[in-house]
Amino acid sequence: MSSAPIPLSPLCQLPAGRTGRVTRLTGDEGFCQRIREMGFGEAALVTKISGSSTSLCLVNGMRIALNHGAAMSILVEHLPAAAR
Repeated sequence: MSSAPIPLSPLCQLPAGRTGRVTRLTGDEGFCQRIREMGFGEAALVTKISGSSTSLCLVNGMRIALNHGAAMSILVEHLPAAAR
């Protein structure tokens, strides 16, 4: 039995209250390095708390606000509720 691939979406499209796993960062190397230093590295678990133009997220126990452009550059896979 083969499972369907988990779709990726930008972090800004993750519904509030849901958790996703960072799978890929887009943008220039400076941006990617800064965002990794903030805790949004590949494989990090991120819970979106709220937001549309600004995304308030919980990553590594810290609340971090990202503007829409930054949240668009962080691609996540949506995790099922049981995987959180």
